[in-house]
Amino acid sequence: MSLSQQRRFPRQRTSVGASRDFVVSVLTEWRLLSLIEDIALRVSELATNALLHGVPPGREFSVRLHATEGLVRLEVRDSGSGRPAIRLADEGACTGRGLYLVNELAADFGVDEHVVGKPVWLAFKAPSPHHRL
Repeated sequence: MSLSQQRRFPRQRTSVGASRDFVVSVLTEWRLLSLIEDIALRVSELATNALLHGVPPGREFSVRLHATEGLVRLEVRDSGSGRPAIRLADEGACTGRGLYLVNELAADFGVDEHVVGKPVWLAFKAPSPHHRL
């Protein structure tokens, strides 16, 4: 099994919810219902980061889901030049914990280098075919 779907989103606040809806729709179609909550939460964080830090005005970001036997990869790609870094926020800070939590709750996490922009990705262990529902 190898499945893949991708969608582009404009640089606007409503794209965070739209990216979540996209993930829910794809995972439902693929019958990977047990992963919906985890991946929908993580795409919200990555899409928000892309909008706040990675997508220059007038550009888009993309969300891609790729499933192979035993693994689902979520990728959010933007065209910005910055490289996200995991950090521990100060106790009183209202922001700065997102990538730390994303990294802690996924099976794997990374950022790939590209000439323009970068994909930030997470990997999740997929249930075996007889445990999908």
